[in-house]
Amino acid sequence: MNKHHAGHWIADAVKPSRTGVFAAKAKRAGVSTAAFAKKNAGASGTLGQEARLAETFAKFRKKG
Repeated sequence: MNKHHAGHWIADAVKPSRTGVFAAKAKRAGVSTAAFAKKNAGASGTLGQEARLAETFAKFRKKG
């Protein structure tokens, strides 16, 4: 990653065609997105990547 794109990692991490896919997987499993992310954070492949990214994004939310 070069300096030009260093500040835009979030835009690069979420592709427009994949928006909402992880939330839909969590809904099908019948759990919240946070619980689904915690359970699958150690998974390999795309599911694990999505879960770890969801956990990272959850840290950006304002508390309270």
